[in-house]
Amino acid sequence: MRIAMIGTGYVGLVSGACFSDFGHDVTCVDKDAAKIEALRQGIMPIFEPGLDELVERNVAGGRLSFATDLAPAVAAADAVFIAVGTPSRRGDGHADLSYVFGAAEEIARALRKPAVVVTKSTVPVGTGDEVERIIREAAPAAKARVVSNPEFLREGAAIEDFKRPDRIVVGTEDHLAAEAMREIYRPLYLNKAPLVVTSRRTAELIKYAANAFLATKITFINEIADLCEMVGADVQDVSRGIGLDNRIGSKFLHAGPGYGGSCFPKDTLALLKTAEDYQSPLRIVESVVKVNDLRKRAMGRKVIRALGGDARGKTVALLGLTFKPNTDDMREAPSIAIVQALEDAGAKIRAYDPEGIEQARPMMPEIEFSTSPYEAAKGADAVVLVTEWDVLRALDLKRLAAAMAEPVFVDLRNIYPTEEVENAGFRSHGIGRATEMET
Repeated sequence: MRIAMIGTGYVGLVSGACFSDFGHDVTCVDKDAAKIEALRQGIMPIFEPGLDELVERNVAGGRLSFATDLAPAVAAADAVFIAVGTPSRRGDGHADLSYVFGAAEEIARALRKPAVVVTKSTVPVGTGDEVERIIREAAPAAKARVVSNPEFLREGAAIEDFKRPDRIVVGTEDHLAAEAMREIYRPLYLNKAPLVVTSRRTAELIKYAANAFLATKITFINEIADLCEMVGADVQDVSRGIGLDNRIGSKFLHAGPGYGGSCFPKDTLALLKTAEDYQSPLRIVESVVKVNDLRKRAMGRKVIRALGGDARGKTVALLGLTFKPNTDDMREAPSIAIVQALEDAGAKIRAYDPEGIEQARPMMPEIEFSTSPYEAAKGADAVVLVTEWDVLRALDLKRLAAAMAEPVFVDLRNIYPTEEVENAGFRSHGIGRATEMET
């Protein structure tokens, strides 16, 4: 099938590249001429493992191309995917749908044959209805069927998620549109990925409900971690003990500094705004958002306590800055709030991250960036593990301690056993561990 992918951000680029790898003929469209030229040269706008090789292979195979002009790609397409950004709108937290509606208007003008128009962007309930209205008013003769097809891609594992999904959600009440979507995803048939066909509004809500639930699991175990520190329990054992219950599951039960990234923060806010608009409050999600915001700031105070309660004039080495490993995404990363708290307390900060430094520079103009964790730790009064990159999972702890002015290790991801850290000469501080009761 011929597919036009409108938007070459994270979702659009990964989806377009994967569809082309299935054998579809895909054109990815973006108004940013510099980005399109870079993509044509094989330069990726984001860091995602395996994406550059995937794009290169399918461009070479003639199945994937890039363009700034939407009209030719849409005119030839059997399916047009809208994969533009929906950032939180300033002031009220609602999803900014201006890019989605703008794309719908342009698509309507360019349609030349029957096609499915698929909203891949994360959008509030009812957005598909408005997209359909826009297309019908702008192009009454166009036989376009509007479908919701939310994405469930994890940054750092997006290609695997796309090719081996837990489920594929398709929102449409139109039989022909559903069949077209089945054909698009037919290459996944052998993987037996469940294709869930629902109403369009249901599909839109599934995406938000899924992210809100995962954010809730993260926030729940973070609060349990705080309780563990007070009562002398170990949150990792608690997580394992409850996660082995099949009704709960072990995923997203790892205590840490709070969730961040491009999805959970904005999607929980957008869901709350929808609930408010429909006068159906979501008290649990409200609490999740509030607790998570407080959590990030609390991590800065935790580091200060590990420094003896006074960070003024001390050097802190942060290891990992991105909101999670295997991405260069700094959006809503816990490290931002930690840096702010430490700077407010008078600390000097040195940081290392394998991929996120260029994104972090404009957000953290006062800190010093290092090329290795050992360089970051040189002369530091504390080292803080913020993001669990693979390269940070097997550090030479004795070498790290020897380079520091004071051997204080704050592990905000509980990567290292307390005994191992202390045997290397550190004073160890983790998350939700019994030893924290004494510090």
